[in-house]
Amino acid sequence: MAVSAKEVKALREITGAGPLDCKKALEQHNGDIDAAAEFLREKALKDGIKLQGKGRSANEGVIGNYVHFDQRLAVIVEVNCETDFVAATDQFKSFAKDIAMHIANMNPQYVKREDVPDEQVTSETALQMQRALEEGKPEHIAEKIVAGRMNKWYEEIVLMEQAFIKDDDKTITQYLQETVAEVGETINIGRFQRLAIGDGA
Repeated sequence: MAVSAKEVKALREITGAGPLDCKKALEQHNGDIDAAAEFLREKALKDGIKLQGKGRSANEGVIGNYVHFDQRLAVIVEVNCETDFVAATDQFKSFAKDIAMHIANMNPQYVKREDVPDEQVTSETALQMQRALEEGKPEHIAEKIVAGRMNKWYEEIVLMEQAFIKDDDKTITQYLQETVAEVGETINIGRFQRLAIGDGA
């Protein structure tokens, strides 16, 4: 079916995808903008996963920062990409700013699950197992309960597994993968520091 320039423009505003991709998506979904938008989001996510998985070096980037309105909370975070060209784009800078704001509000302790010290994981696993057994659960059921509770625990302390504060339908990992697909380069979130008045007292 034929799609109008107005429809293509509307879909571009929703998804940020290129005009040709928007036109094809609308044609494939009989002009249904919502269905076309969902298709493009899924495509962007898949493209981002593929690109991120290529292991290309990311030695450029920016330091994202956020300072709370009352000046009592601040975050700096290292966000890397492959080229200084992408690092200079508004989209990449906006991503880094969003990550800093998210860290300020959600207070993760680590970037990735692999960063959590083994002894901390062991201790939390033992604690959750004890809780499950004290609740009277059989051991084989308790193990499944513990696995679920550990995933919830990781979501609380690991940045990449948290729901994005500006869109809780996606995780930080998904937001990163979408951004990777849009900018066409690997992106890594590195070190971060969250400073709050009173925390160091």
